[in-house]
Amino acid sequence: MLREPARSIRLGMVGGGTDAFIGGVHRMAARLDGAYDLLAGALSSTAERSLASAEALGLSRGYGSYQAMLEGELDLPEGERIEAVSIVTPNHLHYPVARAALEAGMHVICDKPMTLTSKEADELVELAQARGLVLAVTYNYTGYPMVRQARAMVQAGELGAIRKVVVEYHQGWLATKAEAEGVKQATWRADPAKAGIAGAMGDIGSHAENLMSTVTGLEVEALSADTTRFVPGRALEDDASILVRFQGGARGVLLATQVAVGAENDLRIRVFGEKGSLTWHQEEPNRLVHHPLGEPMRIYTRGGPGLHVQAEDASRIPAGHPEGFLEAFANLYAEIASSIRAAQGEQVTPGDHPTGVEGARGMRFIEATVASAASDVKWTPLPVGASS
Repeated sequence: MLREPARSIRLGMVGGGTDAFIGGVHRMAARLDGAYDLLAGALSSTAERSLASAEALGLSRGYGSYQAMLEGELDLPEGERIEAVSIVTPNHLHYPVARAALEAGMHVICDKPMTLTSKEADELVELAQARGLVLAVTYNYTGYPMVRQARAMVQAGELGAIRKVVVEYHQGWLATKAEAEGVKQATWRADPAKAGIAGAMGDIGSHAENLMSTVTGLEVEALSADTTRFVPGRALEDDASILVRFQGGARGVLLATQVAVGAENDLRIRVFGEKGSLTWHQEEPNRLVHHPLGEPMRIYTRGGPGLHVQAEDASRIPAGHPEGFLEAFANLYAEIASSIRAAQGEQVTPGDHPTGVEGARGMRFIEATVASAASDVKWTPLPVGASS
């Protein structure tokens, strides 16, 4: 059971104005456990909208730009200035904002994908390590109690050696050309200058990669990718199918699509080992299905019996009361707060959350996917038969 910390972290936010979905999610997550006090913000791409959002949200200090925020905060006494910056902007701003915040001596909480390139990601990791600062990435699905149960079971050897991992993330909201219809969330995601080199892979495939790696602990050795732009005129892929080879011999499949008509937020993972398998579905997040070899199926439930401590610690309320997306997000924010306090010298255990290292690994996965999809050497044509 998560407990409120003894001290709240003074937080600033870049991006996430009042009209942005993900900004509101981050703010609710940061506040749920009392782990942060959101004081400052540069919340929009224009100074006027940024200041208006700050006023509407009741922030103590609103700024017209992230540069002005960092400069203004550094002018304040050390005990009053923000200690950490939450970055919830479109992808192209993650790197410059994170770098500026780290150089200002502030911890960073960054939405995914962490940067536009792995080179940028590696630079941020090195900078954070050199300054002794926390660099965290909000792959929020790792905050679900049943995801942590699955990881703990794999780590404990309850599935034996892992043979196959299948992770799927299906959405349907981009089945039409929403970016041409003025849909704000689609417009920047379809723009390579703002989203980066990948579309569906950067937006949701990055989550799928992180879930796969977090639950299994496996390292990707090689991949073979096929990506598609199903919607005419779209600049970035909206569908990806990837075959994965892991170090040690396990195999994997990663599917990510945003053109699956009828799919909402259909993220699921299946892990198959020599002694059993696990299945978790994000739209039914409080259940984890376990098939032990030669035994009846078991269903673990959030807050129920038989859980590992990692899952128990990520739950807030008794069994039978649903916990979901916001609570999982809040788990990460609470864990990041523990890491920040530990980095500041307090006698607390650093939290369990994705770091810049995972963010950089995710960027290398995205880059390898794009490179593989552009290559023609991975496919073996079927020979033409006599009946053809």
